[in-house]
Amino acid sequence: MSNLQLGIIGNCAVAALIDGDASVVWYCLPRFDGDPVFHTLLGAPKDAPNDGVFAIELEDHVQSVQRYVANTVVLETELHGKNGSVRVTDFVPRFLWRDRIFHPQTLVRRLTPISGSPRVRIRVRPRFEFGAAAPVCTYGSHHIRYVGPNTTLRLTTNAPVDFIRDETFFNLRGPLECILGQDETLREGITQTAVSFEERTLSYWRHWVLRLAIPVEWQDAVIRAALTLKLCTYQPTGAIVAALTTSIPEGPGTQRNWDYRFCWVRDAYFVVRALNRLAAVRKMENYFRWLMNIVASLNDNDIQPVYGVGLEAELTERIVTALPGYRGMGPVRVGNQAYQHLQYDSYGNVILGVAQAFLDHRLLSPPNRADFLRLEDMGRKVLRLYDQPDAGMWEFRTRARIHTTSSLMCWAAADRLARIAQYIGEADRANDWSASADRIKQVILERAWSHKREAFVEYFDGEYLDAGVLLMIDVGFLDASDPRMVSTMKQLEAVLTHGPHMMRYEAADDFGVPVTAFNSCSFWRIEALARMGRIEEAREHFEALLALRNRFGLMSEDVDPKTGELWGNYPQTYSLVGIINCAVRLSQSWEKAI
Repeated sequence: MSNLQLGIIGNCAVAALIDGDASVVWYCLPRFDGDPVFHTLLGAPKDAPNDGVFAIELEDHVQSVQRYVANTVVLETELHGKNGSVRVTDFVPRFLWRDRIFHPQTLVRRLTPISGSPRVRIRVRPRFEFGAAAPVCTYGSHHIRYVGPNTTLRLTTNAPVDFIRDETFFNLRGPLECILGQDETLREGITQTAVSFEERTLSYWRHWVLRLAIPVEWQDAVIRAALTLKLCTYQPTGAIVAALTTSIPEGPGTQRNWDYRFCWVRDAYFVVRALNRLAAVRKMENYFRWLMNIVASLNDNDIQPVYGVGLEAELTERIVTALPGYRGMGPVRVGNQAYQHLQYDSYGNVILGVAQAFLDHRLLSPPNRADFLRLEDMGRKVLRLYDQPDAGMWEFRTRARIHTTSSLMCWAAADRLARIAQYIGEADRANDWSASADRIKQVILERAWSHKREAFVEYFDGEYLDAGVLLMIDVGFLDASDPRMVSTMKQLEAVLTHGPHMMRYEAADDFGVPVTAFNSCSFWRIEALARMGRIEEAREHFEALLALRNRFGLMSEDVDPKTGELWGNYPQTYSLVGIINCAVRLSQSWEKAI
């Protein structure tokens, strides 16, 4: 049903998406938000309809079987045909080497015959500048160079170069390797390099998973979600991208096509918190470093809701014309206008994102008092902005309101600053921030509550419902048993839910009323139900959502409530966070299971 049945390989610097027939359909260089040298996920140029892919094809192909090597992000695809079968093993190297993490811009593909006399064809057709530029190719005895305007790729292989160049089917009589990376000569032999890289990469991921503190129930779901969240982190800076793709529409023909290959401080906070729950605290330390770089650079400027993975502030949005878009549903957008938005919840998400770092004694580089003082400067802005109109967490492009969720996160900023101050021995500052949080809270309780709807609503003095108000429970603003939250849940379920699914909001936005459910909202509802004591309902809805994952256990941003089809950018970190959070909350304990 869905074209998003895609395996993901990566190394926290680059990532590739691979379809069920072992074709690389998405691979950006030199990092997540770079040029997709393989881009058939979003189609191909009209004058080169077969370009933008790295395909391994089996003659007389009948069926494919795909799986990850357990507890890793090494992907195996078995291609079965009338005359034989072949296994394609795909990975991007990541391991400890010379006392540091080795994560090159290198794609490794290993072909192994497993039965009969398979005949294969290898098609390597990169393009550059989002499909607009074809490469110039040069050849050596064991390599092919693909020269683009700004990038040169080198494919090193022990397959006959002539067969790859001419895209000829040939007999696969034994294992062979394709190593695609920077224009550099390998230091060792092709087979030796591929085998060594695979063994060390497998070991790295298995040991990473071994250290996770996972719940006893839904272990496979949690492990796969955690591994994929890890892949969406950018090692060099500590940033976390919202997704690895751009322009997968939120629904068919909706024009809701956005570039999510950047770091939203909101999404990243939830990722860090989910990984913390699994004891993967090193990510928190890296993200803290990334966030504090932003805080230090603000001066008198407002914080942006989104930045580039290298701390780029300007993410100019443009439309790419060479590619037709996912299933022909353009436009293809590069960059994201949201960097220009005023979204005041971002202040709270920054402070929420770093709060645990001040309390956690395990960190190798814990924050200091100077870091707290920088956060206080940000907090003082919150006191001016919490009751001012903004674009809101849903990033409305044509209207501004005093959004309840934005004010809520401003309260969270003041509340967490009070807690941090108390912990580090700044009692007077703690009292001041606590008093500020109380003032903000009172305003929210008075202006965000609708007596008409008997619920907290989307914006101050408004009347439309918004699933985001469930975060009041999540951040500790109100207890789940508070009658106002119970009533709010009742109204949300009456208007915004379809079975296990929850829509984002009630009112139409810039593009009309959304037609797909936002997976994160569905998971927020499940957590809230659990906190309210409606455990069996929560478990039932959770199982229903898990059943909608693709064959790899992954989810995109949205789902069609009627068909169960996945839509939106992929993999969506927000959705994977929901899997982890709900599993941790709903699982029975290890003590009861043993």
